Amino acid sequence: MTFDSNSINKKRQRSDRRARYIVTGFGGLVLLTLVILVTHLIIQALPLAYRPSLNLIASYQIPENERIVIAGDFINGQPLLVQKQNCRLGLKQLDNANLVSMHDYIRPCGHVLSTQNTMGENYIVDISLSAQVRVLPVRSFILSANEGADTKVHSALAGQAHVMSFALPKEEWNARDEWNFALSSKWAVVSISRGNSLFIRWINRQQPTTFIDKRFNNIERSVLLPGSESVLLQFDDGIFLNRLRDNDATMLPIAGDIGLALDEPTVFPLAKGRTFFLVNSNARTLTRWVISKSEKGLTFEPTYQIPLVDERVLDVAEHASINLVAVLTSKGRLLLVNRVSGDVVSVQKFNRSVANIIWYGDKLYGFSDNIVSVWEGKHLSGITTWASLFEPQHYEGYETENTVWQTTSASDYQEAKFSLTPLLIGSIKASLLALLIAIPVAIGAAIYTAFFAKSRLRNMVKPAIELLEAIPSVLIGFIAAIWLSPKAEQFLFSFAFFLIVIPFVLIAVALVQRPVADYLPKRFRHGAELLFALGGVFVLGFISVEFAPSIVSSLIGVDGFTLASESNSPIGKTTIVVALALGVAISPSIYSLAEDAINGVPTDLKHASFALGATRLQTLLHVVLHVALPGIVAAIMLGFGRAFGETMIVLMVTGNTPISSWGLIEGLRALTANLAIELPEAEVTSAHYQILFFTACILFLFTFMVNTIAELLRQRLRSRQYHV
Repeated sequence: MTFDSNSINKKRQRSDRRARYIVTGFGGLVLLTLVILVTHLIIQALPLAYRPSLNLIASYQIPENERIVIAGDFINGQPLLVQKQNCRLGLKQLDNANLVSMHDYIRPCGHVLSTQNTMGENYIVDISLSAQVRVLPVRSFILSANEGADTKVHSALAGQAHVMSFALPKEEWNARDEWNFALSSKWAVVSISRGNSLFIRWINRQQPTTFIDKRFNNIERSVLLPGSESVLLQFDDGIFLNRLRDNDATMLPIAGDIGLALDEPTVFPLAKGRTFFLVNSNARTLTRWVISKSEKGLTFEPTYQIPLVDERVLDVAEHASINLVAVLTSKGRLLLVNRVSGDVVSVQKFNRSVANIIWYGDKLYGFSDNIVSVWEGKHLSGITTWASLFEPQHYEGYETENTVWQTTSASDYQEAKFSLTPLLIGSIKASLLALLIAIPVAIGAAIYTAFFAKSRLRNMVKPAIELLEAIPSVLIGFIAAIWLSPKAEQFLFSFAFFLIVIPFVLIAVALVQRPVADYLPKRFRHGAELLFALGGVFVLGFISVEFAPSIVSSLIGVDGFTLASESNSPIGKTTIVVALALGVAISPSIYSLAEDAINGVPTDLKHASFALGATRLQTLLHVVLHVALPGIVAAIMLGFGRAFGETMIVLMVTGNTPISSWGLIEGLRALTANLAIELPEAEVTSAHYQILFFTACILFLFTFMVNTIAELLRQRLRSRQYHV
C-alpha cells in the first residue's frame, strides 16, 4: 500500500512538472513573440532618429575644352550635358568608370542652346535665328541611341521628338540679350532682358499657340515661377510679385530693404515654384518664402530663417520625395535642412570646387565647370524632426501655421505633411468621449446586477451583456455607418434630448414601479424594476427620435435643427457619432470587470454595514464601491485602452479627416485607422513608412502605459484598503 502510494505520488509529481514546463514554455513563447513584435516596430522606426549624411562615391573630370552645363543621373543611365566647341551640346554617359561622349546635339552657330532641369528631368532649349523655340527632352536622345541611331551626330531628332515648339517676337529676340527659360507642367515661360526693359511671354504647353505677353521697365532681375503662375521682379532693393492674371502694372510688394546683391544669385526657387529661398545680405540669413492665401489673393509669405556665417549661398537643391533641402555655401558647407520646419539637421564639409548641386533619388550630384562628383545619401529619412511631427508649420498654400497630416501626392517635389498632432487628437478625443458614454451605462449596469439584482436575475443578465463583447467591432462599425450616420443630424438632437430628460423619466419610473409591483404576483415582483426602467428608456428613446425634434422645433418656432462644423465635416462623420459606436463597443468590457469587482466584495462587510443600521444605498456608497474601487478603476482604464486601440469602428464611421480640433461636431482620423489606411500604400523604407511604424510605437507605448497605470492604481488603492 505504501509502495503504491509512493508510485502514484511520483507519477503525479512528474505530471505536474511536465505541465509546469509546458505552461512556462508557452508563456515564454508569448513573451518572446511580444518582444519580437516590439523590436520589429522599433527597428523599422529607428532610422528616423539617425542623422542624415552623405558619402562620396565617385568623382569624374571632363576635358578642359568642355564645360558641364547640367548634371544628369549618369550613375543610372541619364546623360551629363556639356557645352562643347563648334556650337554643340554633348551628352556623356558612364562607361567603365569613365564619362564618354554618346551623342552630340549640333545646330548652326547662330542658334542659342541652353538646358533646363524641371522636376528631375533635363531638357535642351534651342532658339533659332528666327526666334523659333524648341524644347526637347534629353531622354529622347537615349531612346534614339538605344534604337541604333548615330551616337555622334544628331540631325533630325529635334523635329521628331520635341516636347513643344513656339515662336518669340522677332523684334524682342536678340541672342546677345540676357534671357531665361522656365518650365512647369502647364506653362513654358521666356523672359528677355534688354537694359532695364523686361519682356515675358507665357506659353500654354497644351496649346502652344496660346500665349500671354507682358512688359516691365526698370527691372534689375527677374525670377520665373511657372508652377505658381507668377514672376518675382527685383528693383530698388526690393522684390515684387506679378501674377499671370495681373496686368503689367500690378506689382505686389513681397520683401524690401533686404540687401539684394546684383552680382550673385539671391533667389533660389524650388521645383514647383510654390516655395523659394531668399538671401538677405543685410541680416545674413536665408529665408524660406511659401505661397499663401491672403486678402490680395495668392502671394508669398516668409516662414523661417537659416543663419549664414559670413558666407554666400551658391545653390539650393530639394529632394524629390523627402522634405529635404540641401544648401551649398561658399565656405564649403552643405546644410541638410528640413524644408518644412527649417531645422538644420546636419552640416557637412563639402568640396569647395563644387558650384552647383542637384538631387537624383538618394544621390547628390555636385559639379563645377570640369568636375562632377557623386555623393550617396545615408539615413535621409532622419531629416524628420520633432517640430515637423508635432508643431504647427506653415505649409505651401496655407494661410497660417497649421498641423496637417497629408502624405499622398500625385507627383514628386511636393511637401509631405507628417504632423501627428491631428491623429493624436482624433484618437484621444474619440476615446475620452466614448468613455463618457460607456462609464455611466457599464458601471450602472454592473452596480445593479452585482448588488441590487437577485442571483437568478443576475445569472441571466450578466452572460447576456458579456455576450455583447463577442460582437465583432466591424459589425458595430457597419451598423453605425449604415444606420446611424445617415440619421446623425436628427439623432444628435434626439440624443441630447434623451440625456436631458432621462433622469426625470427614471425618477418617475422609480416612483411608479413600487405601487404597481405590489399588484404583481410575488415571483414577478423581484426584477420588475428592471422591466419598468427598460420600458421607460425605450419609450423615451422612441419619443426622442421620432417626435421630439418636430415638437421642440414647433414650440420654439424654428424650421428644423442644423449643425455646422468649422471644417464643413459631414455631420454623419463627426466625433459624437464615432463616440456613440465606440462607447457601445467598450461597454461590455468595462461592465464585466466592474461587475466582478463589485460582486467580489465580501458578504460579511455588507452584513456588518446592515447590522450597524445602514441602508442599502449607504452600504453601496460607503462600503461596496469603496472596496470595489480598484477593480472599477482598472476596468475603466482598460476600456480606455481598448477604445484608443480600436481600428474598425473609427475606420468605418469617421470621415477619416485628420483635423486638429477638439470640436465634437468635427471629423477625425485616429492613429489606428491611419495605419490601416496608409500602411499598405507606403513605400517600404521611405520616410512615410517609417513614420507609420513610429505611430505604431506610440500606440503600443500608450496602451502599455494605460494598462500599467491601471494595475498600479489598483494595487495602490487595494493596499490602502488593507491598511485601513
